[in-house]
Amino acid sequence: MSHSDHHIERNSLAAKVEKEVEVKAQKCYQCGKCSAGCPVAEDMDFPPSMVLRMLQTELPANDEKILKSHSIWLCVTCEMCLSRCPMEIDIPSMMDFLRQKSRSEGKENPKAKNIIAFHKSFLKSIKNTGRLYELGLILDYKRQSLNMTQDMALGPKMLSRGKLHIFPEKIKDRAHIAKIFKKTSK
Repeated sequence: MSHSDHHIERNSLAAKVEKEVEVKAQKCYQCGKCSAGCPVAEDMDFPPSMVLRMLQTELPANDEKILKSHSIWLCVTCEMCLSRCPMEIDIPSMMDFLRQKSRSEGKENPKAKNIIAFHKSFLKSIKNTGRLYELGLILDYKRQSLNMTQDMALGPKMLSRGKLHIFPEKIKDRAHIAKIFKKTSK
């Protein structure tokens, strides 16, 4: 039996996380410090330690639950979990990958509709101008989320105080931003 006969190709979500963002879920020994420190764990359907445990099983049913979970959209990437993890597992990078994977496979959790609308608007602003254009972000988010009247009274006040700008500022090297988006949208 050759060496290649012993090699079994892993096709699990954990294997994809490991390959794409170099985060090894198998390193987690379930101490729970990530979930204990997470500021939004109570609102998640699966706290970070549970997401890691589900990845460790490498079961397709668990992979599906993760991609359809609300948890991956609630993560605010504050890095509290990473700072508390004794194994230095980069959970925020893992959550970013899981969000992108969820979107690319059309498995977004319906409860995350507004979060996803904000996510799309934010990325669109960065892609178009190279930096955050707040007024454009707000208008695009309102259009996507259909929350047209939410915080409506704040807009004129912020414009009058110079907190929002009518026109976006664009960075000079937007081609570089386009390369980043092209590279990460694989």
